[in-house]
Amino acid sequence: MPNWFQKDRFYRSGMTILIAFFASIGFGQEQDRKLPTIDKFYPESMLKNPKTDIRYARFAAVDIHSHMGLRLKGDRGGLQKYIEVMDRNHIALSVSLDARLGDEEKHLDFLQNDLDRLLVFAHIDFRGSGLQDRPETWACNQPGFVRTTCEQLKRARKKGIVGVKFFKQFGLTYRDARGELLKIDDEQWQPIWQTCGELEFPVLIHTGDPAAFFEPVTPRNERYEELFRHPEWSFHGEEFPTRNELLESRNRVIRRNPETVFIGAHLAGNPEDLETVGRWLAEFPNLYIEIASRIGELGRQPFTARDFVIENQDRILFGTDGPWPEERLGYYWRFLETNDEYFPYSEKRPQPQGLWFIYGLNLPDDVLRKIYYQNALRILPFSDKLYQRAAAELDQD
Repeated sequence: MPNWFQKDRFYRSGMTILIAFFASIGFGQEQDRKLPTIDKFYPESMLKNPKTDIRYARFAAVDIHSHMGLRLKGDRGGLQKYIEVMDRNHIALSVSLDARLGDEEKHLDFLQNDLDRLLVFAHIDFRGSGLQDRPETWACNQPGFVRTTCEQLKRARKKGIVGVKFFKQFGLTYRDARGELLKIDDEQWQPIWQTCGELEFPVLIHTGDPAAFFEPVTPRNERYEELFRHPEWSFHGEEFPTRNELLESRNRVIRRNPETVFIGAHLAGNPEDLETVGRWLAEFPNLYIEIASRIGELGRQPFTARDFVIENQDRILFGTDGPWPEERLGYYWRFLETNDEYFPYSEKRPQPQGLWFIYGLNLPDDVLRKIYYQNALRILPFSDKLYQRAAAELDQD
């Protein structure tokens, strides 16, 4: 065999081995790597900043927004455990929003052993026993619905109900008998708003949702990961009203009913634009707002948020949207009471409502008192004596 052939074969064999080696380490070609999905990305901060360990609210609090029925699902043991969490965290009273108007006894019975610590709002059942895909069968589309609702509200007050809750589906997905979206500011609902005012029922109304939920679900959407996990939370498209339409419709109701107190749930549905919320508060003396499930939004804009809270300190209420794990309550206290930097707003990983961390507001004590309890006691019927008794017991502990 010719000598040149042996050398060439050796050369080609060696080159094959070298190419295989460099390919294995990614040299000379795109390395075949699989990037982690965004829902697996929850890095631990390397910052060495002060961390304030706060175990309970500085002043006994009133939680204006909780769901003892929705979250506990009839678990009396779970309810008792949460009362113990309230004790440890200095929450004197919580408002459960989960009684169904016309059937309040069911929820009141579930809470019966703890009604010295719990106040109850009732929500209006627009659908009733109607079929989900046939709005013409829904209760709200039957003759006499508004009149019946007003009578139910009067009876509910005698049973101990202290307010009314409207869920976000009102205006967003509820429809009339023709399949058209129900309008929040439709004149047909006016007797309900008036009756709430006459009964001194605060109306806690959830309108809209985060601004990103009304935008296209693309990688440019700041809640893309969340909406990818929960596509049912997207309200972008012609089948939904715009967010501005919803908020303006609600505001027209507030303007028409100055004798009725309204509580705008979740920073009045607009925590991304506190300047606008401030204008609403200036225009509507009967509007209050609460912070439940929105410290993640407030805490990423701490300078703007602190100025906003101090300026509007008489109209802001404490709320959590719980019951949550106790760790999450600690983030609320830390957010409101400290100047800690860059910390989570939830015990969940990744953070569930925006992939960011938050900063504390370090509010003055006089502002904290108003947010934690004074503002709530001013608008909640029958709350003052219950609060004073519960707060005194917490102080003794």
